Amino acid sequence: MSKINIINHSLIKHSLSVLRNKNTSTEMFRRHTATVSQILIIEVLNNISIKEIVVETPLDSAQGHKVQESIVLIPVLRAGISMLFSAQNFLPWASVGFIGLERDEKTAKAREYYQNIPQNLREKYVLILDPMLATGGSIVDTITAVKQKNPKVINAVCIVGAPEGIERLKKEHADVDLYIAAIDSHLDENKFIVPGLGDFGDRYFGT
Repeated sequence: MSKINIINHSLIKHSLSVLRNKNTSTEMFRRHTATVSQILIIEVLNNISIKEIVVETPLDSAQGHKVQESIVLIPVLRAGISMLFSAQNFLPWASVGFIGLERDEKTAKAREYYQNIPQNLREKYVLILDPMLATGGSIVDTITAVKQKNPKVINAVCIVGAPEGIERLKKEHADVDLYIAAIDSHLDENKFIVPGLGDFGDRYFGT
């Protein structure tokens, strides 16, 4: 069964409130997206495998550590790009794959229009980045595509989700854990998250 991890960090609560505010500028929206994304991703990687190494300080030798897992970041286009920027600040060595999904405004179903994922994901630790988990269609389809390449672990990282999408994720991919900042009330008749953040991509990219 999927483990749903709600990250109740004080800085996330503050930044999430800024993101929800309809009067927040594009600049501030981007800044606080970065804050939330970085804290979530750090939490995901809290238990990642490390190995002991020896490093030379200016004065002596010291025991150190090095991350062992091979990390792959897969943002769901286009909104997931916002979380990728944040992740690359402290994971510059991580590989990146992309999946582009476009939502049909009438059916609210996602259609894939682009995919470029590393061919061999064996022994890879995959983080799927998608700020809004609404119906769950996009993230479920992305996980399905990634699983075909046999990764070691898949985790989903979202900022805000609706109960409907979370239930679908749990049902269709019970082996994938979710890390999220907030679970909102419901989806409206247009399949938007309520109270939500509005159209995340439009607010982030200023379109």
